[in-house]
Amino acid sequence: MIRLFIAAIGALAVSTIAITTASAEDQQLTPEQVKAREIYATIIGIRSAKGQGKVPDVAKYLVGQLKSAGFTDDDIEIMPLGETAALGVRYRGDGSSGKKPILFMAHMDVVDAKRSDWEYDPFVLREEDGYFIGRGTSDNKYGVTNLTQSFMRLKQEGFTPNRDLVLVFTGDEETDMATTRMLAYDRKDWTDAEFALNSDGGGGAYLEDGTVLPYTMQAAEKTYATFKVTARNPGGHSSRPRPDNAIYDLAKALIKIEAYTFPVMANEITRASARADGELMGDAMGKALVTFADNPKDKKAIKAIRASRDYSNILSTTCVATMLDAGHAENALPQSAEATVNCRIFPGVEIEDVRGTLAEVIGNDALEVALADDRYVASPVSDMRDDVTSALSAAISTRYPDVDIVPAMSSGGTDGMHYRRAGVPTYGVSGRFGKIGVSSNAHGLNERLPVTTFYGGLDHWIVMIKELAGPQTE
Repeated sequence: MIRLFIAAIGALAVSTIAITTASAEDQQLTPEQVKAREIYATIIGIRSAKGQGKVPDVAKYLVGQLKSAGFTDDDIEIMPLGETAALGVRYRGDGSSGKKPILFMAHMDVVDAKRSDWEYDPFVLREEDGYFIGRGTSDNKYGVTNLTQSFMRLKQEGFTPNRDLVLVFTGDEETDMATTRMLAYDRKDWTDAEFALNSDGGGGAYLEDGTVLPYTMQAAEKTYATFKVTARNPGGHSSRPRPDNAIYDLAKALIKIEAYTFPVMANEITRASARADGELMGDAMGKALVTFADNPKDKKAIKAIRASRDYSNILSTTCVATMLDAGHAENALPQSAEATVNCRIFPGVEIEDVRGTLAEVIGNDALEVALADDRYVASPVSDMRDDVTSALSAAISTRYPDVDIVPAMSSGGTDGMHYRRAGVPTYGVSGRFGKIGVSSNAHGLNERLPVTTFYGGLDHWIVMIKELAGPQTE
């Protein structure tokens, strides 16, 4: 995450502001801030991880909050799916814009956390040293809280959008994304929108001295797919080795995968990021990045970037072996050997094409190359939109004036991949800002979010909504 922030900033103007870390005890909170913190603390207190069956509890609590602000049963639907659920909320507009709805996204589930691993209970919100700490504080109950309180405040002030605004919260983004797929492909009544804005992507950063770096707006993401490469054999007694061996056959296949590099690809997003970072660095690698941005076919630049651990993954799809499982007894020839190969797939590349490439590289029809499961999808790039960029700039400027916005491609996946796949351009425009060098530690111990980010960003979505769906002016 830190490298993505750095890779996006380039030789762009930066803004220096005063960053404070005042705690709730040190400041007088407004009623809106108190309510937002109450929602935040409550949903963090619900262990909405896979296997706990608690996501519906989060949804039911949020429904109660939204109804208290004026939303009705006709505006809301909880969509159960197995142990989890999705939540849809429609903020009805007057239709004066003649445009499709805008979709707003977050996910209610979290990666699980064990009490024994944490110094304090991970499912109790804690404020310490200028941070809110607890599971989901950053990923993504901040997004859930911020969007919920924004819809509530707009409703209570009597705001009428010029089109429908639709809130969709998923319940298993961290695992199966089944609720995401249901919404994106099967529940078009909720997700047929002009575009989607994702609270789980994008973000800003600042340095220790308060210098604010340009904001990275996610407009593309590599998708994730895992393949199983399997060699099978009749096996036999280890005292009588065969000329063929499942482990050796698999090992040869993995060496070929290791040696293979996927063709170089580029898009508007990766070229913009490469140029920005290259201009900032100013060294040999920086020059290679700028050259690549100018000409993605430049062989010298490609060679230099390929050799970089930090930047090689921006060039293409990548596949790497991550796990092995072979043999069944120390004194028996292996009857099977299987490798897990994880791929991060460049936007626009189909998963079946990657599978076919791996099979071709291995060059042994006796080995099977198969998807680990059927939940993976390819995802296209979302073309940049002036209206979204302008609205995002207005929202950021309320906290950090004159901060530039740089498009970015993330190497990890979010719900956004499925909405893009379903034909809804999707943009990561979170209100998150964090200090460079201090990780949010999402998925890890002591996950955190700056207190200043939480309170300072409570108007983030409200400004964007009014910019994008406010009354039409001449």
